[in-house]
Order: sequence, then structure tokens, then C-alpha cells
Amino acid sequence: MSQLRFKVVEEASARKPVKVEIPKERPSEYYGKCVFNRQSMLKYLTKKTYDALVYAIDNKEPLNREVADSVAAGMKQWAIDNGARHYTHWFHPLTDGTAEKHDSFIDYDGKGGVLEEFSGKLLVQQEPDASSFPNGGIRNTFEARGYSAWDISSPAFILGNTLCIPTIFIAYTGESLDYKTPLLRALNSVDKAGTAVAQFFDPNVKHVMSNLGWEQEYFLVDEALYAARPDLVMTGRTLMGHESAKNQQLEDHYFGAIPPRVEAFMLDLEIECHKLGIPAKTRHNEVAPNQFELAPIFEETNLANDHNLLLMSLIDEVARRHHFQVLLHEKPFAGINGSGKHNNWSLGTDTGVLLFAPGKTPKANLQFITFIVNAMAAVYKYNGLLKASIISATNGHRLGANEAPPAIISMFLGSQLSDILDKLEKSDKDEPLKLAGKEGLQLDVSQIPEIMVDNTDRNRTSPFAFTGNRFEFRAVGSSANCASAMIALNAAVADQLAEFKSKIDARIAKGEILEHALLAEIRELIKFSKPIHFDGNGYSEEWKEEAAKRGLDCETSVPLIIDSYLKPETIEMFKRQGVFSEVELEARNEVKWEMYTKKIQIEARVLGDLALNHIIPVATRYQSVLLDNVFKIKSLFPKEQGEKIAAQDMSMIETMSEHMSIIKDKVNAMVEARKIANKIEDERDKAIAYHDNVFPHMDEIRYHIDKLELMVDDEMWPLPKYRELLFIS
Repeated sequence: MSQLRFKVVEEASARKPVKVEIPKERPSEYYGKCVFNRQSMLKYLTKKTYDALVYAIDNKEPLNREVADSVAAGMKQWAIDNGARHYTHWFHPLTDGTAEKHDSFIDYDGKGGVLEEFSGKLLVQQEPDASSFPNGGIRNTFEARGYSAWDISSPAFILGNTLCIPTIFIAYTGESLDYKTPLLRALNSVDKAGTAVAQFFDPNVKHVMSNLGWEQEYFLVDEALYAARPDLVMTGRTLMGHESAKNQQLEDHYFGAIPPRVEAFMLDLEIECHKLGIPAKTRHNEVAPNQFELAPIFEETNLANDHNLLLMSLIDEVARRHHFQVLLHEKPFAGINGSGKHNNWSLGTDTGVLLFAPGKTPKANLQFITFIVNAMAAVYKYNGLLKASIISATNGHRLGANEAPPAIISMFLGSQLSDILDKLEKSDKDEPLKLAGKEGLQLDVSQIPEIMVDNTDRNRTSPFAFTGNRFEFRAVGSSANCASAMIALNAAVADQLAEFKSKIDARIAKGEILEHALLAEIRELIKFSKPIHFDGNGYSEEWKEEAAKRGLDCETSVPLIIDSYLKPETIEMFKRQGVFSEVELEARNEVKWEMYTKKIQIEARVLGDLALNHIIPVATRYQSVLLDNVFKIKSLFPKEQGEKIAAQDMSMIETMSEHMSIIKDKVNAMVEARKIANKIEDERDKAIAYHDNVFPHMDEIRYHIDKLELMVDDEMWPLPKYRELLFIS
């Protein structure tokens, strides 16, 4: 073992769990203590200001400047009382992360000193530099002006010693430069369209909310082992490494006992989450070794997305306290499962009804079926767009493998719901709808009580599965901003609901009874969206062939998948719903293609460096050891005997030479392909060139490096191996 590798493996193996400072209070007593929530507002705002702010939040109305000044004063005092010294507008640029610029609460007092100051103007709007964020050509580098504006629906919070104010981020010319702006537009769109349809069943409905429950998967690696892997540090994944003899094949890690050191980290993370109002509830071991999951209680989609982005920052900070490094890359290790971020999505009314849940009356069930078939139609119409909303250079490694949903969007409904839709489609009678809720399953074991069974099973191969009262969008990647998928999904569903509403109105205008009109349109939608419905094995080759016949988007090239954003029907849909302009869509695609190119470019550079400056020199040294051994054997033994004894070493020397020669040739070919691609000015064409001409060399180089790993003396191999990265925690 190389000296560095020996040192870091020894250091990692010796670590003990870090002691966590557990609050004396119950979680319910410190939950949200770092959030300017309604409880804090009541304490720090006047009743008039509190009522005005709550009214604006609940009714999605803007605040006037006078109220904003009063809110700012109370928020500042709350923040200072809780240790904050700075404030920042916290926004979501097109990097899949977050951004913040900190300012202190000070201003001149006119007497040579300073005082703490924070006005409504500073709360409501800021002007961060917009020139260096990804913008897809909307802004020139020399045009720096951009605006951040307070999102009153997502409460401010204190992170460390800084008051963070969730905001949107737009260009000087008005186009969105972030994820929050179009997400809020899409949520308003589905609210408007969903409410109009829900009022067919209950006129008292005033709003329809989109809800999100994300499940965050991640890997933990000891920080010393991580630091000894330049590929992990620079790209977030291992660009080489032969799989361990034992990985996940025994299926013993999933839901297994959580290692003590990891459990200490999880407890620490949960405490921090709860202080920040993130409702972290579930934690467990995932399928792959050193892979874990955290899931919260469902929340309104905008708030849930803010909380997920906050968690992605928080989890890294807490992990460092426990000498871990968190890997959020979708495929950090070859040969074992990658990580997703399942988005459990639902719609509900302000009257407390879940629109994707069966009801207890025929009318409620008709409403349930109405929203189900409209969701199906939307997903079918825009299946290519939904795939584009979750695709990236990193998630492209995960999709399509036998561990994650295939790169084809389909919908799983389960046997009961499928039967109901089949009967509705074939029936010409408007009969009452009867749907079963949970039913009892009695086992012949005296100690076990009756088990309540859901009305649908789960399908782990489906990228978009109905799971009882919601849909689980399973194709979202672990490092992604959930907003990307939620923007596309909510906008598409809103557009479909608006079209459905107009058709029902037209039928009623002709004298048709509402129930008859609804059932007639439902039948049309069931027939229309049949191609998207698939309850079988999404991993099978037969399904790929069948999906192509059904006209579903089967593209696998990441740069080409992104094209779906610029299809004429997609552009028109987003424009109708007021979510994106054509300029914004074109700019975002430029960013997506550019990001894809840069990530593959970085990986190629790192791989080339590791191959030529780490792996080849070590393999050459070991080859020299073998050659020296062959020379000594031949000099000590008679000719025939010596050649026979040395034959095995000679065979290994020759095989190693072949691998090293191919590695050098492929690295040179990869560099040349990169040089050619870099000369391409069009971002789409450049991304395609990297996908088609650069990336394939990387898999070939890795193959030969991994073969050398099995041949070179373990004491000489420079990088921590999979058995060390994945089984030391």
C-alpha cells in the first residue's frame, strides 16, 4: 500500500463517533427556532403588521412599503436577538445550488459611529451582481445589474450568524435568472387552473396547492479517503476504480443497522434541520454500501424546495463536523446503485382535500379520477419535457441502469386504478364510481394484527408512479434542484387542466349536464393518454421497443434530450401559462448545454491527469519490479527452467504493457477530441461533440485502468480502492 493510502486508510479506520450536543428540549420545543415563522412574527411584529403580512402571504398579494418597513424592523430585532450579525438575499441561480452576498446590520449614525439598520427597502429588494452567474446570453459580462426580490411565502431563517431572506433573482431586463421565479409562476398557474376544475365539485375551493415530499439519497465517505481521491474532489465521482469483491449483492445494507458514526451524524443533522424548520422525519440505510437517505414530511412545493436546497448546504457542513464528505453525485461509484431524489408530488385544496386520493362518495371519486386523468394526459403530452427537466451530465450516468428508472417517462397506476380506468373507457353508462380505500389483510399468525393494504402496489422501475394519494417522480437526480422538475410538471398539468376546463365549459354551454360532460371528457383523456400508462418492468428491452412504438421519447443523449425545451408545443405551453418566455427558454438551454460540456470537460482533464501522472508511473514501477524478478530468475536457473518459471511474470508484463499502451493512446485521442470540440462556438453542437466524441474515450480509459488495478501490487496502488471508500465509516 502506498504511504499516503496507508496513512489515510488508517486514519479513517480509527475514527470514532463524534459526540453530538443534544438539546434538553423536545424537538417540538426547538423546532423552527431559527426561522422567522408566524410564532416569531407574533412576538416581534405589531398586530397590524402581522395581520397585513399574513394576509399577503395567504392571499398571494404584494406588501406595501410601509408594511415592509415595519416587517424589516421586527425581523432585524429577531435576528439580532438570535445572534445574527449579517443579512443576505438567498437565491437559486442556474447552478443547481444557492447564492448569497452578506451585508452587516450597520450604517453611519452621523456622530462618528454606527448603528444597526435594516429597512423595508433592503428587505424587499437588493441588487446583486448578475454578470457572473449562468445566464445563457441574456446578460453580457459587462452588464452587471440584476435584482433579487423577497419571496414572502418562504420564511426568512438564520444560518450561522446570517439572516437569510429567500428571494427571486431576475435580470435588469426582467428575465428570470433563477429557479424560484419560474417555480412560483408555475405554482400560481396550477393554482389557478386547478381551482377552476376543483370548483366543479366544490364551489368553496379558493386555492389548489402543489405539495412536494423529496427523498434525499446520498453517500458518505471519510474525509481523509475523499481527499486522497482527486477525481472525487474535482468531479464528485470516481472516474476509475474496480468494484469491490463485496458490494451490494448480499442486499444486507438496505434498512440495516445504521453504523454508530453515521447515526451520530444523522442525529446532528436532524437537530440542525429541525431548528431551521425542515421537517426531517425518516432516515435509513439505502441499498448501496455507505449510501443513506433522509426524507421530510410533505410541504408546499416552494417551501419544500427551499428546504431541500438548504439541506444540501447544511448536510455538507454537518458532515465535516463528523469527518465525513457527502457525495450528492448521482453515480459516484460504478457497479453499485446511484442516488436519486424522489419527488413525491400531489395537489390539494385549501379545503383540505387531496385531489389524488380516492374519496368516500361517487362525487369525490369523480373528482379524483378527473385530476388523475388530467395528470396522465399532461405527462403523456410532455413526457420528453419531463425527461429534459431531470436530465444532466451527472444524472445521465444513473438513468437507464437496473437501479433507477429508465430514460423513458411512463406512468404506473396499479391494478385497481388501471381496472377503473379500463371500465370507464369501455362503459357508455354514467354509473357511480366506487373505489376501495385500504383493505385488511389477515395473516394466519396469531401474534400479528390485521395489516391495512394500500389500493396500489409500488413499481420501482417506473419513473412516474402513482402511490396511493400522490405521484412519485423517481427520475430526479440527487444533486438536482427540485424546482426544475416541479416547474415542468406543474406547468404541464396546469395547461392540461385549463384545456379540460374550457372543454367542459363548452359542453355545458350546449346544455350538457356537468357529470355527463366530465365523464365524456375523462373517457377521451383515458384513450388519449394510454401510451404513457405502463405497469410492467421498465428495465426490460421489450419495454424500450414498445415505448418507441407508442411514440414516447426514447432519446438517451443528454444534449439531445435537452432539445425538448425548445419544441414549438413546449414553448407555447410555457408562454400560455406565463412560466417562461421563449427568450428565457433559449437562454436556459444554452446554460444546460454549456454546463454539460464543462462537466465532461473537467472529468476528461482529471482522468487524463490521473491516468498519465498517477496510474501509468505506478504501473511502470511495478512492471520494472517484475522485469527485475524475471532477470534474476533467468540468471539463477537453467535456461529452460528459468524461462518456464518466469513465463507467468512475462505474461503479466506483456498484458500490462498492452493496457498502458491503450491508456496512453486513448488519453491522446481524448485530448485531441476535446481540442476539436472546444473550437465549436455553438453550445448545443459543442455539447453533442463532447457527448459523442469525448465521453466514450473515458469509459475505455477507465476499463484499462481498472484492469491494471487488479494487477499492480496493492502496496503500490496510489488511490484508495472501492473496498476502502465504501466499507470504512
